[in-house]
Amino acid sequence: MLGAGKGTVADYLVGKGFKHYSARDFFTKEVLRRGLVVNRDSLVLIANDLRAKYGPGYPAEQLYEMAVRGGGDAVIESLRCLGEVDVLRKKALVGHGPGGPGDFVLFGVDADPETRYARIIERGSATDKISFDEFVAHEQREAAQEDPTKGNIRGCIDVADHVFRNDWTIEELNKKIEAVLMQISGEKEVEKSHKRPSWDEYFMKMATLVAERSTCLRHNIGSVIVKNKRVLATGYNGSARGAPNCIEVGCLKDQQGIESGKWHNICRAVHAQMNAIIQGALHGVSVDGTIMYCTHTPCTLCARMIVNAGIKEVVSYHDYSDEGARKFLADSGVLLRKVDRPDGKIRFND
Repeated sequence: MLGAGKGTVADYLVGKGFKHYSARDFFTKEVLRRGLVVNRDSLVLIANDLRAKYGPGYPAEQLYEMAVRGGGDAVIESLRCLGEVDVLRKKALVGHGPGGPGDFVLFGVDADPETRYARIIERGSATDKISFDEFVAHEQREAAQEDPTKGNIRGCIDVADHVFRNDWTIEELNKKIEAVLMQISGEKEVEKSHKRPSWDEYFMKMATLVAERSTCLRHNIGSVIVKNKRVLATGYNGSARGAPNCIEVGCLKDQQGIESGKWHNICRAVHAQMNAIIQGALHGVSVDGTIMYCTHTPCTLCARMIVNAGIKEVVSYHDYSDEGARKFLADSGVLLRKVDRPDGKIRFND
């Protein structure tokens, strides 16, 4: 609610390392772009217009993509529409967020109308210069609209995971926030200890285990080739069979000052993706129509082999320094999919 203290909650989370994104700032930029005066009416007008044109969750979706690109924990302030909440919940459930499934938590902030009005008069921003009657009228207009493309602040508070009453001091509000953060942290630890990994996590974690066999001094890379949820072949980067490895004799590229991702013919190693494909060929296992899980995206040489081997999808969490290879895969119809880096811990009960 206006003047309830959502900015104070956002500030506290920023102090905890969260990155801050604001729906209000998003709409303000569009108001200015259209040459309008920034006030409450123009903000509501632009918000409703964008949601009507692009969908009720459009603003939140744009801010969400910014948060994903920014990485880490993020707080998105000033959600006012149930469509925005729905978008963020769905993205969290399918695991598109920085922290994976279930990582979206909605906070609602509320206080008595008189208290909230006193706060907005005290802060005196351009959009706050209204009478108490206008303040109440604005709230009634926006509080509970049934149109999913328009603001419904009361509806958002009703579906919030945690609601903070902020009728007293900032210190008291901060204590409430900290208590909820500790509760959420504890719930996540319990969830992690009992969480069954998804297939992506399962095979990507295997790839990281394979990478431990790497003899490269620069990058430990592991690859796993899968079909119908069954592992067909694995590979890591290391010297050709019988040849000395870099752990024993040092890195040729380091000795010659060659950057990572360049002059692959100088390197003595066979890449992880190549070794996985070779292992399949050596044992008479076709990798046509498979999925390759690999810690790093491939180089151009590996990308060519992937295409000709008939591998249909490459799943990775880290970009290798060969952007041309990623473009080559896309142009060749091979899906390149990015996932989060898997948890380094293995959890099981004896």
